[in-house]
Amino acid sequence: MYKRQEGNYDYVEKLLGNFQPKEVLYDRTRKQDFEQQFGTKFVTFELDDWVFTDQTARQKLLKHFKTKNLKGFGVDHLRNGIVAAGAIMQYLELTQHTHISHITSLRRIEEDRYVRLDRFTIRSLELLQPMQEEGTSLLDVIDHTVTPMGGRMIRRWTVFPLRDVRQINERLDGVEYFYRDTDFRETVDDEFHRIGDLERIISKAAVGRISPREVNQLRHALAATVPVKTACLESDNEAMRRVGERLNLCETLRKRIEQEIQPDPPLQINKGGVIAAGFSPELDDLRSIRDNGKEYLLQIQQREMEKTGISSLKIGFNNVFGYYLEVRNTFKDRVPAEWVRKQTLAQAERYITEELKEYEEKILGADEKIIALETSLFMQLVEDMREYIPQIQINANVIAHLDCLLSFAKVAEEQGYVRPVVDESDVLDISQGRHAVIETQLPVGERYVPNDVYLDTERQQIVMITGPNMSGKSALLRQTALIAIMAQMGCFVPAERARIGLVDKVFTRVGASDSLSTGESTFMVEMTEAANILNNVTPRSLVLFDELGRGTSTYDGISIAWAIVEYLHEHKRAQARTLFATHYHELNEMEKRFDRIKNYNVSVKEMDGKVIFLRKLERGGSEHSFGIHVAEIAGMPPSIVRRASTILKQLEADNAQVGSAGKPNVENVATTDGMQMSLFQLDDPVLSQIRDEILHLDIDHLTPMDALNKLNDIKRILNGK
Repeated sequence: MYKRQEGNYDYVEKLLGNFQPKEVLYDRTRKQDFEQQFGTKFVTFELDDWVFTDQTARQKLLKHFKTKNLKGFGVDHLRNGIVAAGAIMQYLELTQHTHISHITSLRRIEEDRYVRLDRFTIRSLELLQPMQEEGTSLLDVIDHTVTPMGGRMIRRWTVFPLRDVRQINERLDGVEYFYRDTDFRETVDDEFHRIGDLERIISKAAVGRISPREVNQLRHALAATVPVKTACLESDNEAMRRVGERLNLCETLRKRIEQEIQPDPPLQINKGGVIAAGFSPELDDLRSIRDNGKEYLLQIQQREMEKTGISSLKIGFNNVFGYYLEVRNTFKDRVPAEWVRKQTLAQAERYITEELKEYEEKILGADEKIIALETSLFMQLVEDMREYIPQIQINANVIAHLDCLLSFAKVAEEQGYVRPVVDESDVLDISQGRHAVIETQLPVGERYVPNDVYLDTERQQIVMITGPNMSGKSALLRQTALIAIMAQMGCFVPAERARIGLVDKVFTRVGASDSLSTGESTFMVEMTEAANILNNVTPRSLVLFDELGRGTSTYDGISIAWAIVEYLHEHKRAQARTLFATHYHELNEMEKRFDRIKNYNVSVKEMDGKVIFLRKLERGGSEHSFGIHVAEIAGMPPSIVRRASTILKQLEADNAQVGSAGKPNVENVATTDGMQMSLFQLDDPVLSQIRDEILHLDIDHLTPMDALNKLNDIKRILNGK
């Protein structure tokens, strides 16, 4: 069981978002603080302040784990973490969850073991959920897990990439073995489909709330573990052999379940038919009485039909007077005198006999005794299962781990991923990298355009990327981050080749929106996220900026962007590998002044006045954004597009020195022919014709009918008639 640990508000918020707890516990005196920091979206449970004391918490934990101290768990010095864990134990006691023997350990989630991904990054990279309702997340693409435990683990791996090169390569070794050995992969995959949710089943056994079917599913899971263990032990991979050694077959428990539980038991114990025949002689005797008793009732029915000649005679049962003989009214004159009438119906009468009552007692008593005995035997089995909880929990964890590696191998084969090289260097070298999500969403026949990205801290620390709208700058930034994250998860990556020098933190400032609920504008959100990056960045970090500063005026934006890039280049503590996508072509000047800043652009091709997006990253800066072209293909009215093009040419001619001095000269744009610009000065022949029609009107002598006719004429002009 995982307990919440010490950490600042941002870190706790990340944990809450990643683990998505069903319920959050807090000190009732801190209710306002909690809601202020984390909102009201969580289901919460308030506890008294005395629960959150070090002494109370320690006593709870020591009592449960039966230890003298908590040093063995490595958390003895973490006061807040101990308090949180103790509060959970108190909550379980308050809610009468007394069977908690499956909670066997306590461990800290150490931040320095994992890549730091803040909530902005997790959201903007769409690691867990897409930003659009019908979109696809990275998890959707890479999650090919079979077992529920594997599904939960791969989610944790996605938001907690590793920072230890050895551990990363161990995972990559496992993925590669699955990838190369198809027989091993198929064996494991087939058996995993039989396992089910081993983790949840054993936790239900611990609290005594497990159903007969779930016990039977546990048997299937343990049986499926046998060929998995054999395959691992027989493999020529040392890591897989170690996995095989960790798997515990729990053969004694599996055989007990086979012997004691029916192959296809009912969902509930009180339905009967749970315990297998031959296990309990007492139960078999009771079942014989019940089954043979019912057979005897049929014999009584047949005998009385022959004796009395009542062909429609039948035996029934109700809860009022038990078993009875039912005779239709047409035969009631044949009823023997010793039969006792108990009920008269519209079409029949019901009778009882002494013989019927005697067998009724035996049969009904047997049913009750059978249910009681089956319940007792089943609960004894469940009680005995508890000693296997630690072994089965290890099995569940090992199987989940294998399932994740298997999932990575499946997606690698399906999508053509390669094994990355992960080392301690400062180099990030990706050859022909692709976006793991976008490439799966392309129309049939369309191929994702791959790109090379190179970053280090010696020659090319910061890459300035310019290029048109819709050219793929944002996709390039995101795919670089995703490749680094996937590599440190232990997953193969969408590229021809990739070398990932260990990344400790990934920061993204990609796409901002207003936060109206907190009164924050787009620009405020931008600056908050940028500040978070600059205050936490290290030389091992990977930083992605996309269109920083667009939420304010052009020159404010350029100034802020320039200062931030300069800080990342010059400040020793902040020299992180950085990709900076921008529309500010003025920032291309930075390459001339700073050694480790290099200009790149995402190329386009102009043909016959049209723009073709090549989506290829090339050396050198770009001078055009082609925003008007994007407006055109978005469906902007042609007259607007033409006028925008005219204005752009005037601005470019009048402001050739923009970026070095002065404001944009818009005086010549604001007017045409010395007049204030109006709707009718747009370069459109139709609008010009309408203008002429209106200007020649004699409004003072216009009758209502003439006005309507003129309006109809204008309408015909607009319709092209």
